[in-house]
Amino acid sequence: MKSTDKRERFPKRLSRREFLKNMGKAGAALSVGAGVGLFEGKPPLFAQTRTLHILEWSSFVKPADKVRDKQAAEFGKLAGVKARVEHINANDLPARTTAAIEGGTGPDIITLLNNYPQLYAEGIENHNDLIEELGGDEIYEFIRQAVLVDGVYRGVPYHFGGGANVYRKDIFQQVGIKRPPETWDEYLEAGKKLKQFGMPVGQTLGHTFGDAPGFAYTLLWCFGGKEVDEKGKVAINSKETLNALEFLKEFWFAACDEGGLAWDDTSNNRAFFAETISCTLNGASIYFVARYDPSKAPPGFADKLDHFLIPKGPYGRYHTAGPQSNCIMKYSKNKEVAKDYIRFIHEDKNYEEFLVTNHGYVNGPLPKWQEHPMWEEDPAITIYRELPKYGRNFGYAGPYNRQSSEVLAKYIIVDLMAKVVKGDSPKSAIAWAERELKNVYERG
Repeated sequence: MKSTDKRERFPKRLSRREFLKNMGKAGAALSVGAGVGLFEGKPPLFAQTRTLHILEWSSFVKPADKVRDKQAAEFGKLAGVKARVEHINANDLPARTTAAIEGGTGPDIITLLNNYPQLYAEGIENHNDLIEELGGDEIYEFIRQAVLVDGVYRGVPYHFGGGANVYRKDIFQQVGIKRPPETWDEYLEAGKKLKQFGMPVGQTLGHTFGDAPGFAYTLLWCFGGKEVDEKGKVAINSKETLNALEFLKEFWFAACDEGGLAWDDTSNNRAFFAETISCTLNGASIYFVARYDPSKAPPGFADKLDHFLIPKGPYGRYHTAGPQSNCIMKYSKNKEVAKDYIRFIHEDKNYEEFLVTNHGYVNGPLPKWQEHPMWEEDPAITIYRELPKYGRNFGYAGPYNRQSSEVLAKYIIVDLMAKVVKGDSPKSAIAWAERELKNVYERG
C-alpha cells in the first residue's frame, strides 16, 4: 500500500467541498426527476434506495450519539435518502449482527467493536477501496488489523478507545496517597488505604465488553502472561500468568469492591457517582459527565477528578485499544450509499466535530488527530492521548485474528481472573484456561 505520491495513493478521494457539491447535484437531479446526465442515463441511485440504516452502540458520552444522529440527517438531505442511526447497548451488538447476517436482512452498516469483523467476515463487504481513500497505511496498524481478514479489509476503523484510571484526588489526599501509583505494587498499597477508608477501587470481572477485558488482559500482559505466543501457540500456562493471578487475588480482596464480579460497563460509572468507590478503570466518560452534565454530579465534582495510566508491571505498561469500525453488510441493497456515508463522516470537519464532542473518550484513526488542540485544553483528559503508545490488541502477543476474537467473545481471559477471585486456585484456573484456549486455537 505504500507510495511516495499521495495523489497516487488516494486517487479517488474528493475534498469535502467537492463531495458535498456532487451530493448536492444528486439531490438537484432528484428534485427535477432527472434520469440522464450525472447518472449517465441510469435512474438516480438514491431514487432506488431510500433508507440507510446504521446500527451502533449507545455511547457513554450521550452528546456523541446526538452528533452521529445529526450527521446522518445531514448526509440524508444531501444524498436524498433517509439515514438513521440506531443506538443499542454494546453488549447486544454481537447478537444483532449474527441475526442480521443469518437472516440476510438488517442494518446496512454495523459499527462493530474490537476485531469482531473477524468473526463476521463472510457477511461483510470488501472495504479495501475505502481504506485506501481514507488513510491507507497511515491508519494506525493496530486498528487496521482489527478489520483485515486474509488480505481483505472488512470494515473501516472509525475510532478507538481505552481505559485510564479515573480517581478522586481529594480521597487520595485524605488517605495519604501523594501521587498516582506508577506500578502495580504501588497501586496495591494505595488500594489498601482506599478500601480501609471505605472508598475502594471499583472493577468488573463480568461478561461485559469494555472494562472487564481492559483490566484482565492488561494485568496479564504487565506480568508477562499471554494467551498465545507470536506464532499463535497457546502459552497461558506459564510462571508469568501464575504471578499475575497471585497478584490479582491479593489486589482484589485488599483493594477492590468485591461486588464488581457482577458489574457491567455501566456499574462502575454509577458506583463512582454514588461515591462508593474512589478509583476505577474507565474511558473518559465519568469525567465527561461530571464536567458537562451538572444534573449528574454535585457542583465542583469534576474538579476533584483526574486520571492515571494502567500501572507498570514487571514486563511494562500496556493498554487495550478497542477500535470500532463501520462495516457494510453484504446483504445491503444500499452499498454505494453506505460507502458515501462513511466518506462523509470521515471528512475533516465532520470527524473533528465527533472527536471534540467526545472530549477524550475516543481517539482518531489517524495520528494527526492526536495533535488536535483539544488534548491540551483540559489537562484532565490529556493522558488519553498517550494510549497509542501502550496499546495492544486482544490476543497479544499473537495475531489479531478470528481466534483471538473468539477468545475475547467467550471471555476466557476475564473468566480466568474471575475464577481465581471466586476461590479457584491459580493453577487450576490456568489449567482450565489452557483447555479453553486450545479448543479455540488448535481445533481442526
